[in-house]
Amino acid sequence: MDPLLISAASGMKSRMESLDMLANNIANTGTAGFKSDREFYGLYQQELPVIEKQWTDLSQGTLTPTGNPLNLAISGSGFFALNTPTGVVYTRNGNFQISKSNELATADGYTLRNTLDNGKPLKVDPAQPIDINKDGVVQQGGQAIGKIEVDSLDSQAISKLGSTYFAMNDPKASVSVASSAEVLQGQVEQSNVAPSESAVRLVGVMRQFEMLQKAMTLGSEMNKSAIEQVAKVS
Repeated sequence: MDPLLISAASGMKSRMESLDMLANNIANTGTAGFKSDREFYGLYQQELPVIEKQWTDLSQGTLTPTGNPLNLAISGSGFFALNTPTGVVYTRNGNFQISKSNELATADGYTLRNTLDNGKPLKVDPAQPIDINKDGVVQQGGQAIGKIEVDSLDSQAISKLGSTYFAMNDPKASVSVASSAEVLQGQVEQSNVAPSESAVRLVGVMRQFEMLQKAMTLGSEMNKSAIEQVAKVS
């Protein structure tokens, strides 16, 4: 196959993957705790530009006050640890609520882990005000009833699970307490997607795709013309 067509087709495939990724980022600009994805391009032996891997930008988004005592944000590095039916997952999305079982949980029913009770779900009394300090200690009626587990994770050992959850992809990776992180009650962390930057990148990738598409069309026409010329000579 013509090297020009191979390169153009490979480039178009990479740009399509970039477009999907950028479109997902833009669609989640309003999703609390969402972390944007980015691409890393590599060159293989055939010198074809392909996305070697995607990586997730874990930088902190803007912390916005909400006044809701069940909204929590983490200032600094770290993740809320959650119990799920399939194991522990992590998130920066602090939109929590009180479940039917009187546990602090996400909208999906994943419960916050209580470090004072071996990681069991953190139970509260819905009839009493909830106070949470910067160390993650939960108090009701002047008494500490639990402590929210906030863990520090190796960015290379986790992968995205849906829009705002992360799971460990390396079972041997260490998990430690995020000692420098602060839990802020009545705030949520916004998505760290920069809409204007993503829009500019989206337009740029679309233009690259169109150029590669034209190159592929031109290469096909050149090959067709060459075949016709050979046929005339014969």
